[in-house]
Amino acid sequence: MAGRLLALAVTTATRSDALPDIPTVGEFLPGYEVSNWYGLGIPWATPAEIVDQLNKEVNAALDDPKMKARLADLGGTPLPGSPAQFGKLIADETEKWGRVIKTSNIKPE
Repeated sequence: MAGRLLALAVTTATRSDALPDIPTVGEFLPGYEVSNWYGLGIPWATPAEIVDQLNKEVNAALDDPKMKARLADLGGTPLPGSPAQFGKLIADETEKWGRVIKTSNIKPE
């Protein structure tokens, strides 16, 4: 197998569409999940109608077959949703990584 890469597991909560036969780390270590995400942030005081329009347009782009195909080529999965859902994701990720930092006693350098 020299010169070949062997995938052992993916770190996402569910199996990857790109690698459906590769298990998740969580299948061996329940509760384990590490993934990256990208989102669009705007100033807090942006009027609601602008927020709603941006959200509508971003979700439409994520639903476009060409965009879905490109994201899949990159190993990504679109995660459309509402501004409230995105806010919850940010809060949940902040809490999760805050616990990791505290538990690991990580200090800024």
